[in-house]
Amino acid sequence: MANANFSEPWAGYLVQAQSQLASTSIPRLLLLLVVNIPVIAVVLNVLSQMLPRDRSLPPLVFHWIPWFGSAAQYGQDPVEFFKSCREKHGNVFTFILLGRRVTVTLGPKGNDFVFGGKHTVVAAEEVYGPLTTPVFGKDVVYDCPNEVLMEQKKFVKVSLTTDKFRDYIGMVDDEVTQFLSTDPAFRTYQMDDINEWGSFSVYKTLAEMTILTAARTLQGKEIRENMTKGFAELYADLDHGLTPLHWMFSNLPLPSYRKRDVAHEKMSQFYQNILRNRRNNNVGCVDDVMASLMNQTYRDGRPIPDHEIAHMMIALLMAGQHTSSSTTSWVLLHLADRPDIAEQLYQEQVKHFGLPGGGFREMTYDELKKLPILDAVIRETLRCHAPIHSIMRYIRDDLPVPQSLGAPSEDSVYVVPKGYTVLASPALSQMDPLIWKDANTWDTTRWLDAAGMAAQAKREYDEDTKVDFGFGLVSKGTESPYLPFGAGRHRCIGEQFAIVQIGTIISTIVRKIEMRLEGPFPKPDYSSMMVVPQQPCQIAYRRRKFD
Repeated sequence: MANANFSEPWAGYLVQAQSQLASTSIPRLLLLLVVNIPVIAVVLNVLSQMLPRDRSLPPLVFHWIPWFGSAAQYGQDPVEFFKSCREKHGNVFTFILLGRRVTVTLGPKGNDFVFGGKHTVVAAEEVYGPLTTPVFGKDVVYDCPNEVLMEQKKFVKVSLTTDKFRDYIGMVDDEVTQFLSTDPAFRTYQMDDINEWGSFSVYKTLAEMTILTAARTLQGKEIRENMTKGFAELYADLDHGLTPLHWMFSNLPLPSYRKRDVAHEKMSQFYQNILRNRRNNNVGCVDDVMASLMNQTYRDGRPIPDHEIAHMMIALLMAGQHTSSSTTSWVLLHLADRPDIAEQLYQEQVKHFGLPGGGFREMTYDELKKLPILDAVIRETLRCHAPIHSIMRYIRDDLPVPQSLGAPSEDSVYVVPKGYTVLASPALSQMDPLIWKDANTWDTTRWLDAAGMAAQAKREYDEDTKVDFGFGLVSKGTESPYLPFGAGRHRCIGEQFAIVQIGTIISTIVRKIEMRLEGPFPKPDYSSMMVVPQQPCQIAYRRRKFD
């Protein structure tokens, strides 16, 4: 009887439960669960940030969405993001960037921590290899051991000597003059009417102009003559493969990825065909970088394979174009916005190169280096518009942070764990109001004060301890607040070429046209790996009376 009384209610409960389950839509439960997963993930992510943390880890920037982290704030304006984080956490902090833990170290000491670290611990290959290898090609730059990269930089430096620079001045001047005389963007200039104003798209125009000058100088006459419209299109497809999206995801089933891969294969074959033709026809007495690479050998005695030569040529062309196109664009925008500085620059050209009856004689390398206003214009533009806002390295082993940079307490230090990424921001240190007076103002006169902050930063950058990382002596310069071309073993070997290229392009343009800005001064566009002006961006111009 007792058993019967016990089992009957239980049996009734089971029947009722089965009935309720039968009347409930299982897909609706699953849908409800799926809909709430993001909410649950956000809640758990927030709660995890409220738990006690390992005090040896740098402070973590608060973020709502797991994995995505602070990607939106960082991508929109990296420098302002760093400034806001510094106010809360100091010079050392970590933020989440699409699943990566990125530890930022700010200021000159932060730059030194990243740029001056041992390459066996603080490595560039893991960070940039997935981005650059599909564009440049296998076995060069970041797709090879660092020691091999240092050798490759030494090979390429044959095209970056003072004697070469002396030859390049005339080549760049010729290319710019020809461009102004033939390109549709300068049709008004070609009308030879000094009263008529035209306009050109500044970044698009300078991107085209700088690739032609880079090819003529760094690549040689044969390659420049073969740069057809098809070649330019291939270059554009390769260039579109160097974006933050391609950095985060090296392979996606998207058109830009397919175009990048096709363009690389065709451009690689373009260079290798020239190599084979030279060998098959015993072409000699060619003084260009390709001819030099054909005769170079690595330390172990092996010659450079053709595919590596082709890939180095691709990397050299793109390196010779990227920084120069963005920086020259910003220079022209500032000159168009400040006609008084443009006039000073023009009068400097008249003073040093003007002819009695009007017009100008040719510039020389040694004279170009001695133009203070031109030098100040270029350096101040590089300060205000760092070509790359963030430099990252992968941490291969736990790395303590110096207490002078940041620490959790007086008797302990932060440790960046293995597997993290560290980031330095030259863009912030170059525009830091804690370091520079009127930091956000484009003021060329700061570089004319021999005792000022700018001159001191330049000395720290150019006259620091000289180190040979395998490609010749170079100023280490890692603690300077002014780092337009990087520092340490990855300091750009083409910085002097860039100054020559930019200086010659600007000089030639200022000699020939007056400029004024159409619309407000553009803001930086952080959507690509290089910091370029937001588009559309037009400059109005008219032909000078004597050019």
